Amino acid sequence: MTEAYIYDAIRTPRGKGKADGALHQVPAVRLSALVLNELARRNNLEGHAVEDVIWGNVTQVGEQGACLARSAVLYSDLDERIPGVSINRFCASGLEAVNMAANQVRGGAGEAFIAGGVESMSRVPMTSDGGAIAVDPYLAMKAYFVPQGISADIIATRFGYSREDADALAVESQARARRAADEGRFTSIVPVTDINGLPVLDHDEMIRATDMQSLGALNPSFKQMGEVMPGFDAVALMKYPDLERIEHIHHAGNSSGISDGAAAVLVGTKDFGEARGLKPRARVRATSRVGTDPTIMLTGPVPATERVLKAAGMTIGDIDLMEVNEAFASVVLRFIEHFGADTAKLNVNGGAIAMGHPLGATGAIILGTLLDEMERADRETGLVTLCIGSGMGAATIIERV
Repeated sequence: MTEAYIYDAIRTPRGKGKADGALHQVPAVRLSALVLNELARRNNLEGHAVEDVIWGNVTQVGEQGACLARSAVLYSDLDERIPGVSINRFCASGLEAVNMAANQVRGGAGEAFIAGGVESMSRVPMTSDGGAIAVDPYLAMKAYFVPQGISADIIATRFGYSREDADALAVESQARARRAADEGRFTSIVPVTDINGLPVLDHDEMIRATDMQSLGALNPSFKQMGEVMPGFDAVALMKYPDLERIEHIHHAGNSSGISDGAAAVLVGTKDFGEARGLKPRARVRATSRVGTDPTIMLTGPVPATERVLKAAGMTIGDIDLMEVNEAFASVVLRFIEHFGADTAKLNVNGGAIAMGHPLGATGAIILGTLLDEMERADRETGLVTLCIGSGMGAATIIERV
């Protein structure tokens, strides 16, 4: 099997996903084109240099619809002979794009791909595309559908994580992100500029100082939708009759923020790099994806990691650094407890609680964050994993070369 190498990984800053966010005036197609152009410039990608652009994007409606990947290629300076395909594996779309690219390289279906993703949550609101899982009565009842925030609270209830546990993780995420930003650790960031070249955003916009007292003053975000009849707690308790009630511990401060952003990763063969004088930064060692219980929904990082470790012939102790997407605090707490993970190796530069979660881009963003930190700290192996809506998980192991 041909080895798949990562030659570069870049991203925009993450902007606040609201109308007053710095990236609100920048549509997803332009954010995408920006990182495509920068990746091409940095790596001498002239002509029909890559097989395809594989682009994660969750809310594929309106200006993010109609195969945004192809629109981004045409908006960018890439050769028009390069096609594009948009994919949607919910929160792991950006990582799945990279995994698809790597596995096509490994299988001989192309010498190089650009993979990544984008989401402009300030312009195209989450869930505005509808979706059968939430609106089709038969499917919603069959799957015991509840919103993700309720799922996060189910995890906390089932495994005994308290509000204080979740808030402490959130405080640490913010502190680590602030330190990383101040020390210039996010070297993969490409500033966003306007059409005149003037700066729009050059840093992650949502990092903020916080403490246990300020988080303690916030009301649980999902308590009302869970408890007000007919509430989603009742649905969850039908699925899990062993639970007496659902403890609602998540709020805006210990859950991922709504944000805008894009990221791109260049994946190719050894020959591809040598022909262009490029040095690979890492090798994709193994990938995985799994389906899980669709009601508790967000436990996928555990089985996805077990599967990717088995594929790589490794144990969790062999992994030097880990990125577990902070969709909600309980997702990370569950991962830590299950694997006995060393928190000094996990999300060392903060995560989505501090910096936001631009759905289609996040997987590719945190892959780049991991790679930057592996190089900075001189570590050899890294793991990226994300929980996924409707009950899935995805994971990737990379190693430096």
